[in-house]
Amino acid sequence: MVLGIILAAVAGAFVSIQTVFNNKVNEKTGSWLTTSLVLSMGFIFALVASILMGEFNASQLLQMESWYWLGGVTGVGVVFCLVQAIRRLGPTYSIAIVLTAQLGTALIWDSLGLLGLEKIPFSFNKLVGIIIIIGGVIVFKYKSGYVDEKST
Repeated sequence: MVLGIILAAVAGAFVSIQTVFNNKVNEKTGSWLTTSLVLSMGFIFALVASILMGEFNASQLLQMESWYWLGGVTGVGVVFCLVQAIRRLGPTYSIAIVLTAQLGTALIWDSLGLLGLEKIPFSFNKLVGIIIIIGGVIVFKYKSGYVDEKST
């Protein structure tokens, strides 16, 4: 469990750092080229890592359900939308909204057991937790009556 918490925290840090890199690339190139560059570099790195770790097996790719390939398409949506959001809202506010939406979506998917996920019972406490996080994002954004001019 501790390793899972550490890995999740590292992933969260990576997402925040990646948004800064993506934003800098986007300032020079544009959103679609940024998305292409980010995902291409990620593909190359992951492919090399899978080969070096002895996990690459092309025949396994052919045995997957075809709809699993949509993960890559959603990755394009993630990078493109995040680059656009950061341009309009800034990195901190964008990431806060992304993480809140991610948690809310995960609650729905888990509760319904969609796409073969293990069904986890919905509880009111989980919903309250998400509502509290949304409240925190609002307080964070509108603290002391200050509104960031970038978002108006």
